Parts: sequence; C-alpha cells; structure tokens
Amino acid sequence: QVQLVESGGGLVQPGGSLRLSCAASGSVFGINAMGWYRQTPGKQRELVATVTSGSTVQYAESVKGRFTISRDNAKNMVYLQMNSLKSEDTAVYYCYANRFWADYWGQGTQVTVSS
Repeated sequence: QVQLVESGGGLVQPGGSLRLSCAASGSVFGINAMGWYRQTPGKQRELVATVTSGSTVQYAESVKGRFTISRDNAKNMVYLQMNSLKSEDTAVYYCYANRFWADYWGQGTQVTVSS
C-alpha cells in the first residue's frame, strides 16, 4: 500500500500562485507515475499533470504554461507549482501514484481562486 498526503492548498486571488506538495509513504518502491488530478462538484476527476519515474511529463491543455510538476524521487515527493491561477482552477486537488498497475489517491486539498 502507498499512502499519499497533500499539503499547500488554500485561497488565492486570480493571478496568484500556490505550490502543492504530496508525500508518499509505505510501499514506495516501484512507484511509476505520480501526479495531480482535480475535481469540482458534479464533474469527473480530471488530469492536471503527471510525471513518470523516467521524468516523462504530461499536462492538461488548460494548465500548460501556467503549472509545473516536479518530483523528488529521493524524498518520495511530488510538487505542483501553480502560477497565473484562474477562477476555473478552483477544485479539490488529489495526489496520485501508480505502482505495479494499482492506483493510489490522497485525501485531496482544496484550492480556491477568488477575489
């Protein structure tokens, strides 16, 4: 089992920045992809960004150029730097990890972009 704990969410004004962090613990050997998804009420959870153990990165079109994902394999951490935030980025952000074809999720952290 892999446990994921997110931190760094909160309230920010449009145009502002936030940095999300996610710490993985437990059976971390063999984790391949890590990343972030988000969800708003009444909608499906959607991919924001992922990074594989080989550093292949994928971003949702809506966040390209504004968000940056990074990963520290030695610390079993993944980060999401979010710049130029928009109201439509408001959501619960979930940390994600894939290990040996099993998916793991954090509990989620709320990001609210509002003036």
